Amino acid sequence: MHCASCVIVIEQALKKIPGVESATVNIATEKGTVSFDPAVVTDEHISSAVSGAGYLAVLNSKEENEDEKKAAKSKELKILRNKVYFSLVIGVLILWGSFPMLMDSAPELLRNFWFQLLLATPVQFWIGLVFYRATIPALKHRTANMDTLVAIGTTIAYLYSVFVTILPETVKSAGIDPMPYFDVATIVIGLILLGRYFEARAKAGTGEAIRKLMALQAKTARVLRDGKEIDIPIEQVAVGDLIRVRPGEKVPVDGIVSDGSSSIDESMVTGESIPIEKTKGATVVGATMNKTGTFTFQATKVGSDTMLARVIKLVEEAQGSKAPIQRVADLVSSYFVPIVLMLAIFTFVLWYVFGPAPVLTFALLNTIAVLIIACPCAMGLATPTAIMVGTGKGAEHGILIKDAESLELAHKIDTVVFDKTGTLTKGTPEVTDIVVISGDRLSALSLSASIEKGSEHPLAEAILKLAETEKAEVREVKDFKAISGKGVSGFINEEKVWFGNRKLMTEANIAIAANEENIVKLEKEGKTVMMLAKNGKLEALVAVSDTVKETAKEGVASLRALGINVVMITGDNTRTAQAIGEKLGIDNILAEVMPEGKEIEVRKLQAEGKQVAMVGDGINDAPALAAADVGIAMGTGTDVAMEAADITLINSDIRSVVSAIKLSKTTMRVIKQNLFWAFGYNAVLIPVAMGALYPFTGTLFSPILASLAMAFSSVSVVMNSLRLKRMKI
Repeated sequence: MHCASCVIVIEQALKKIPGVESATVNIATEKGTVSFDPAVVTDEHISSAVSGAGYLAVLNSKEENEDEKKAAKSKELKILRNKVYFSLVIGVLILWGSFPMLMDSAPELLRNFWFQLLLATPVQFWIGLVFYRATIPALKHRTANMDTLVAIGTTIAYLYSVFVTILPETVKSAGIDPMPYFDVATIVIGLILLGRYFEARAKAGTGEAIRKLMALQAKTARVLRDGKEIDIPIEQVAVGDLIRVRPGEKVPVDGIVSDGSSSIDESMVTGESIPIEKTKGATVVGATMNKTGTFTFQATKVGSDTMLARVIKLVEEAQGSKAPIQRVADLVSSYFVPIVLMLAIFTFVLWYVFGPAPVLTFALLNTIAVLIIACPCAMGLATPTAIMVGTGKGAEHGILIKDAESLELAHKIDTVVFDKTGTLTKGTPEVTDIVVISGDRLSALSLSASIEKGSEHPLAEAILKLAETEKAEVREVKDFKAISGKGVSGFINEEKVWFGNRKLMTEANIAIAANEENIVKLEKEGKTVMMLAKNGKLEALVAVSDTVKETAKEGVASLRALGINVVMITGDNTRTAQAIGEKLGIDNILAEVMPEGKEIEVRKLQAEGKQVAMVGDGINDAPALAAADVGIAMGTGTDVAMEAADITLINSDIRSVVSAIKLSKTTMRVIKQNLFWAFGYNAVLIPVAMGALYPFTGTLFSPILASLAMAFSSVSVVMNSLRLKRMKI
């Protein structure tokens, strides 16, 4: 495929197959995606439909070997380069022997028309065979593409030259100088293929993100089997295998640490450069780099289920999808080629009827120039190349974009709705304050951890974690009692200890009025306050809170700086929600919202005309993520949330929401630049090729210059898209 009209021809051929629901073809990735009823449609139906349109379909029913694919591409490029050399060398030799200002210095043999015919024929029908292979089936289906324009233009030049060579006297008798144009046919073919060669090399850079991700995969794994350590290929690792990883080695697959500890560089997944400490029970991700220690882990996901494989799949799907703006370009291109053919006929008639002598020569050359200059390559490449580079750039920074439509929509977002727990906050409670009333901090923490050791309450984990960090003694508890909705009690060293909320203190007749001010202050900060009492007296206040993520405040501030309205949605009570909102600088807070109410709130905002992005991480966020214009899921969240979302932030960094919107804005700006130049190039140069400047300046646009300009337009569009690789997000 070489242009937008190629895409249209193939899509139309596929959509005509009975049982096909949809077909999307992407010129940049050279891939098509077909949705069909397998009871009606077979692989043969698909490949024959594509063949009938003049193209070859290679069905990817099995996973492709990236090395084989790269080798095949390299071979194709080499063949194309050799064809370019051959046709341009032949073209230059013919030009030397036929161009008025050069031919006097050329050898006699090169000036011989029959020898020029001998040189031009292999270029026309061997090197140029690619154009005929696409043109003939396309004409059978009453469609036209870029190859049609090239084939018609060069064939006219070649056949006219053959006629001049065989019957020069007939041409002379018509008052026309019998001069062939073999140089035009051969050099145009050579230059168009040169443009395709440069374009293919440039396009190879747009798919670099996928190759980088593929290269991250480990090739082998050190597996513990039957008491022995053996190295096996990564493909043979099974779920449940115990795998040992030593310093400097890559983690082969996803799993959970079972023994040992280490620090792991997870920058390829999260974009975060600081290594993460991993101990027993921690999850590890395949393709991350082990830095310091040796550890053993149990494989939980292998093959296509690993995080890296899912990332690669998402990036491939996004790069192969089609943005709404591209559909407009495709639609224009579908009408463009027939219009160009009509303009070419009009040009021939105009010059033949009104042009100066030799009228046939002028008519032919200007018609060929129109056909060549109008090839809509640049239009076809304008959007998909930018989408490929943009989604690849996002993947490198932990931003996975599901499809091109999401990338396009993200730049229109004016309202971002954040779920609180696990999105703006860490999702795990932490002890934030210990207000000591009697005794000291370590003693209060020791009593709190001891009494909570037997509790199943989520807040108990936060207290025990802090006790372990501060090395507070956890003592034995006798007569432990858990009082539902109130707290716990028991005996430690023969002393009665209570730990819980106001209700528990009231029930145990423990006075808290003197500390009411402290309690209310902590509650206003959005913290859950628990009270520790010993032998009937209040000992300490322990405040626990789901702490705000370090990057949340900066992320919210950056969104507001872009003029985006930020909303926080939570099931928490209004006081807690407002305390968190105050910390983050969020004024618009929707508190005490039930899980099913999140979707309703998103739809309310949309009904007000807002373009809404929903950011969440849990199963209860999935309906709201799906309902939003753009759903953004945290990579640490549930699979359900990630499935419902359009964008996944693997690093779970709030600042990446800003990065995703900025990436969308920049990508859309590049696409619009590409389309402007692609359409502008045709709008300006087609009239020039038709001879619009001739009455004023005597200037004509030769077919050779037209082919150079056409090649330059395609390459410039791809190079403009590649600028996205240097963008900072």
